[in-house]
Amino acid sequence: MNPFSDLSLLFGDMHNHCGISYAHGSLEDALSNAREQLDFVSITGHAHWPDMPEPSDDIQYIIDFHKEGFAKLKAGWPKMMETLRQFNDEGNFVVFPGFEVHFGTCGDRNMLYKDLEGEILYPKNLEELHNQLRALREQGRDAIAQPHHLGYLKGTRGIDWNSFSPEFAPFVEMLSMHGCSESSENIKPFLHSMGPSDWQSTIHYGLKQGHVFGFSGGTDHHSAHPGSYGHGMTGLWAESGNREDVWDALLKRRMFALTGDRMDLQFAVNGLPMGSEIAASKKRRIEFFLQAGGAIDCVDILRDGELVKRFSQYEMEPTGETNDDLVHTKIYLELGWGARHKTCNWEVELGLTDGEIKSVEPRFRGREVVSPVEAKDTGSYYISKVLETGDQSVRFETVTSGNPNNSTNLSQGVCLEVSMPRDATVWANLNGKRVEWPLTALMEGARSGVMKDIDSPAWRFNRAPSPNQWKWSGEWEDSEGEGSSYYMRVRQRNDQWAWCSPVFLNR
Repeated sequence: MNPFSDLSLLFGDMHNHCGISYAHGSLEDALSNAREQLDFVSITGHAHWPDMPEPSDDIQYIIDFHKEGFAKLKAGWPKMMETLRQFNDEGNFVVFPGFEVHFGTCGDRNMLYKDLEGEILYPKNLEELHNQLRALREQGRDAIAQPHHLGYLKGTRGIDWNSFSPEFAPFVEMLSMHGCSESSENIKPFLHSMGPSDWQSTIHYGLKQGHVFGFSGGTDHHSAHPGSYGHGMTGLWAESGNREDVWDALLKRRMFALTGDRMDLQFAVNGLPMGSEIAASKKRRIEFFLQAGGAIDCVDILRDGELVKRFSQYEMEPTGETNDDLVHTKIYLELGWGARHKTCNWEVELGLTDGEIKSVEPRFRGREVVSPVEAKDTGSYYISKVLETGDQSVRFETVTSGNPNNSTNLSQGVCLEVSMPRDATVWANLNGKRVEWPLTALMEGARSGVMKDIDSPAWRFNRAPSPNQWKWSGEWEDSEGEGSSYYMRVRQRNDQWAWCSPVFLNR
């Protein structure tokens, strides 16, 4: 029996920021952005730093904006809670209150309260924080303290695995804007001024120490955009979208971390799903099912943090579809480019001449800002919206800015999961300009165009993958060694990634 058959796939972001503390954009804009593309969210304002460094001329500005942000969150907490309740829509869009506590010695924690109540906690250290949370649980008020941006050197707000407690941290953050904490070599290195990553702060090091935890993805976005595309997101398998079921799934670690593209990722060991703790056995049957956000490059199985099996595109059989078949594929329209620092307002209608849109996935980004000294609040931060969806077309609006350099992508887009005849056409009206391409042409490769001349805003239809390129399943039996944990890692050809929570053996 498939352990995921009675579960619903949800997406969320449990670590992000806005102007309620020292980040940018209003809480209303943050929640509106979250509602565009997420099922659950927590807006985690910066609240406290008990072991803040001693003042000095070099870092006084850092100390100052932190203290100002902490005071702002404290003063605005009652109004914040009122706004969270207004946006919360049980079963459809679940909002969890939260805040962040910095710890230089043992690593930051961001808090999630289960229910729409709670106050800011001001612990002197991590042990006191755990005692405070334990006291709340005795009162029937549950909370989670998630370690995040683990990879920084211990002592510089990276995790100290000796302090880790699964009692209040069922999962840790695999990646965010700060970088990826999987291992010493990562797809997203730590580039912030806080410094590089360190092996003893990685997830692989934590697994080798025997700790039990799941993987989340969070943006740590600082410009009112939870779920900002490409910065991190969490996939969650829950019995429903209700608060109780979402919380239960978080505690059971039925979750996976994503860089950006949504994926339907199912992973089981001996018939039990990701996050499970199971008995040891001589043979471990690994099974997975995956519908990705684009063409898949490889699926990796890792045992105790070491790669033990790789599935590649060469092992996936063609579907055998004929030219008369309906094609199940992804249509991803991407907008942006143009002169650096110049913006473009887009009004877009995207559709098919024949066939059906099965789902709509916004791939909207927020602004690339972290520190409050890097930018000032200007205008609305809620700039990308899906306006209307139908069986064969979708309307949306967004704003793009020219990429600031040759390695930072600021594009906006929408991806459609479609079923359509091979001889049908994909079309778009872009600010009144109509462009169209036959599906057969898009399955050959991406097609692009510019709105005017060189250095003007541009558009791109990404390649439409055939079904066997983005829908994979596989199984493998491991009889080597004993193994204490297994997890699955996915890489798409467009360099979007996913990591599912481990299954732990003999715990």
